[in-house]
Amino acid sequence: MDIQKEIINKVAGSNLITFDLADLYPKGERVLYDIKEHLFQGLVLREKDFREMIKNEDWSKYRDQYVAIICSSDAIVPTWAYMLLACKLSPYAKGVVFGSLETLETVVFDRALAQVDLEQYRDQRIVVKGCGDVPVPVSSFVELTFKLTTVAKSVMYGEPCSTVPIYKRKV
Repeated sequence: MDIQKEIINKVAGSNLITFDLADLYPKGERVLYDIKEHLFQGLVLREKDFREMIKNEDWSKYRDQYVAIICSSDAIVPTWAYMLLACKLSPYAKGVVFGSLETLETVVFDRALAQVDLEQYRDQRIVVKGCGDVPVPVSSFVELTFKLTTVAKSVMYGEPCSTVPIYKRKV
């Protein structure tokens, strides 16, 4: 007896919505701007010299880039110095933060997440995609989960064929 059973794709019929954080990845080079390079003997910020450097720098080279500003030396840098850098970068850079490249990535993703209309996920079953080619900060998964639990019916992590349950609204 040759009985063929139809193969049913349960994943396709499950009404799951996949949310891939990598889709929010804003294009643009990420660069680190170390203020240490502009300190006298790598330790002291001299206002006159710093302002001269600010005036003469070609800030257009940061066009369409995301810039993280740090000071990698043990110097005390006044807050206004970072503010001046942000001011000069603002016409060119896509974004500027104080902190490491990791901090920059977190801020960039948080800003992108803030633009997501959560209403489209109301009462839906969501799978937050876990693997991809774009490195997504763990903090972004946490922020997304925090936001989705206010609207989604359920939140899972992984791939639709293999998920880890994270949240299910109590009925």
